[in-house]
Amino acid sequence: MIVFDLHCEHGHRFEGWFKSSSNFEEQQARGLVTCPQCESDVVSKAPMAPAVPAKGNTRQEVVPATQRQPAPAEAQAVSNAPPPEEVKKAIEALAKAQAKALEKSTYVGKNFVKEAREMHYGERDEAPIHGQASLEEAKQLAEEGVPVAPLPFPVAPPEKLN
Repeated sequence: MIVFDLHCEHGHRFEGWFKSSSNFEEQQARGLVTCPQCESDVVSKAPMAPAVPAKGNTRQEVVPATQRQPAPAEAQAVSNAPPPEEVKKAIEALAKAQAKALEKSTYVGKNFVKEAREMHYGERDEAPIHGQASLEEAKQLAEEGVPVAPLPFPVAPPEKLN
């Protein structure tokens, strides 16, 4: 397996695992590689620094803990420990609330902005919908008074569900 750092047209960065570079290109050509945040299928490889291991026979200098400089806050490692129980419960509650809100909602994909405007301006009947909008499009809708809200978790289009 090979891991690629990827990014979409909206600047979201994410990781993708593929059998080979050609496997990535094949999946990309078929529209199967999408951004997990905005579902854009305009995805490309992000520049990656090569992983070069240290030589096995290199001696590393040991610095006593009392002489070490603390790492800046933005460079500190993220813990792999499981989240606290209250965080798990909050995430589960958010996921359930989103699922309930989407039960009677229709996925309209990239037509979201158009359909939301049409409903707002009375050009079509109002109905609960969800779909894709860029951050800029969502801001424009909000400025026009069109009620929109981001979903806390990504939603896969129905045709991409197993």
